[in-house]
Formats: sequence, C-alpha cells, structure tokens
Amino acid sequence: MLVLLPPSESKTGRSRGTPLDLGRLSFPTLTAHRQQVLDALAAASAAHDAHEVLGVSPNLVDEVARNTALMSTPAPPAAQVYTGVLYDALDLGDLTPGQRRRANRWIVVVSALFGAVRPPDRIPPYRLSMAVNLPGVGPLAGHWRPVLDDELTAAAGTGLVVDCRSSTYVAAWTPSGDVSRRWVQIRVPGATHMAKHTRGLVTRHLLGVDREPRTPAALARALEPAFEVGLTEPARPGQPWVLDTTVR
Repeated sequence: MLVLLPPSESKTGRSRGTPLDLGRLSFPTLTAHRQQVLDALAAASAAHDAHEVLGVSPNLVDEVARNTALMSTPAPPAAQVYTGVLYDALDLGDLTPGQRRRANRWIVVVSALFGAVRPPDRIPPYRLSMAVNLPGVGPLAGHWRPVLDDELTAAAGTGLVVDCRSSTYVAAWTPSGDVSRRWVQIRVPGATHMAKHTRGLVTRHLLGVDREPRTPAALARALEPAFEVGLTEPARPGQPWVLDTTVR
C-alpha cells in the first residue's frame, strides 16, 4: 500500500544536527531534479520580490530567508519536520514499532522541493508550495510529474494507492494504467481544517489494521470501525475511487 500525504505549510527544524545529504534520500533518481529546485529556490528567496514569487505573506521573512541556506541547515527526519493539523492527528512520534515500520514503508509525502520523501528521510524545514511557478524551473507540478511517475508507480507495487493529498499536489502525480484502478482518494466533507484532521486520523488508523487492505472495498471495511464511509466507483477509467470519510 502507498499512502500519499501532502506536506504541511508549517515545519519544525533543529538548531543543531547533520545537514541535508541528497544522496541519502529515498527515490535517489530524483536527485538532479531536487538539486535544480534547491538552487532555484535559494536564488528566488534571496531576491527582493521573494514573497511574491513564492506566494507567501511579506511577514514570513525568516522562513523565506531560511530557503537560502537549505544545504547547510540541520535536517531532522521528515516525520519531525512536517507539522500542523494533519500531522498532529497522525502523530508519527507516538507509534508502536510495528506501526512505525508500516509508516516508513507505506507513507510518502509529495513535496514541492524534494518530489517525494518518506518519514525517515532527513530534510531541512523549507517554504515552498507545489503551486509556485519557480524562476529557472517553471511550474513545480510540471517539473516533478515526469520523474515521479516511475518512482511512485514502482512504490505502489500491486497495492492500493490511498490518496490524502490536496488537488495542488495531485497535479504532480496522477496514477495511470493498472495503478489507477487501485487509486482511492480520501474525501472529507466540510472545512479544510477538518479534512486535514480526518486524513491524519485515517492514516493513523491504517497503520494499526490487522491486515493490509488490497481492494477499495476492503479499505472501506478497514476504516468502518472508526469512520462513517461511503465508497464511489470511478466514473470512467483513469479516475480514482472516492472514499467519503467522516469521524464517527
């Protein structure tokens, strides 16, 4: 199973520690694309119009400035860097050994800066959205789409793709072919805050199931003890199953 998560806008770093080593991240074939984005982001973040280019508030001066030193900034595990509503609900810091093994194997965070990372990957905190058109790189979803396809298709294997991403990050990789028939989007009615919270709870619940669900229907059954669910088949080939989910 592959559980796709978005990154968080808020990120937590450390004052000490080993800096980023691109060669040690998961999905090493992405290294050249990662370096290209890192270089372009550092240049854009040092410019006078950085907040406009990055689409952030002018008040986030320190976060934008941090983008200029990402190769030397301490890099904690991604499980600690990503914070906020979804990650608070998921609570990767409080897992049993078995849940942690599943998290490290199943969870992939789709990132505007790194393309895709797993929870143990060591990355610095950064400020960059997949919606940005980055000078020297272009629209980031288009930059990542060609190289993410092979990597995430292979990572999915024969299992389900449980998609908890927002539409901005779905644009960077859309499952195709056989994988699209095992693609399930988790849809949560209501406000964005509740959607993030529920997706975090869904991911946490899946890490504790007795048996990995292998079909969309089995996924719905696995979630039923904790959630109200409604499963909708794809309207046409290439579209995902949709699993409407609310907390009981």
